[in-house]
Amino acid sequence: MTAVLDNATARSVIARGIDPIARGLLKIGLTADAVTWIGALAVVAVATFVIAPGHFVVGAVLYGLLGLSDLLDGTMARLSGTSGPWGAFLDSTLDRIVDASMLIAITLFYVTHPAQSWIVPVALVALVAGQVTSYIRARAEALGATCHVGLAERAERSVIIWLALISSQLNANIMPFALVLLAIVSVITVVQRLMHVKKQLA
Repeated sequence: MTAVLDNATARSVIARGIDPIARGLLKIGLTADAVTWIGALAVVAVATFVIAPGHFVVGAVLYGLLGLSDLLDGTMARLSGTSGPWGAFLDSTLDRIVDASMLIAITLFYVTHPAQSWIVPVALVALVAGQVTSYIRARAEALGATCHVGLAERAERSVIIWLALISSQLNANIMPFALVLLAIVSVITVVQRLMHVKKQLA
C-alpha cells in the first residue's frame, strides 16, 4: 500500500500531519534509515503473523497504516538534511522485500486450503512478475534507458492486493480473482517494459 502514497496530491495533504511526527522521531534519536527498516520489518511481521493465518481485513488495515512509514522516512531525511542516493536505494530494496512478503503470506494461506490450491501457482506468477517488473526498470536505468511504463506498476499492484484484502470480509472469493488479475496485469507489464526498453537499446 505504500506505493499509493506516491501520488503527489496525497503526499501534500498527508505531509501536514507527517511533519510534526517526523520531527518528534528525530528528536528522540531515530534516523530516516531506522524508520525505513522498522516499517519494512513491521510489514513482514504483519504478513507472517496476520495475513498468512488468514486475517486479511486486519492485515489490510495494518498494511495501510504502515504505509505511512514511506512518507515518514522521506520527510525525516529531508528535515535532517540526509536525503541522498543511499536512502533511495535502501527504500527501493526494502520495497521488494515488502512486496514479496505480502504475496508469500497470501500464498501460504492458500497452501493450507487444498480446495483452493490452484491459487498457489497464480500467486507465484504474480510474485515473480512483480519482482521482474522492478528489476527491468532498475537494469534499464543502469544502461541509460528509461522505463516508466506499464499497465501495473508498484502502486497499481499494491492497490489490487490491498483492496482484495480489505474486501475479503464481504466475499471470500475476491482474493482468488484478485490474484488472477494481478498475475495477468503483472505479466503484461513485464512484456510492455521489455518492448519499451528494446526500442531504446536495440
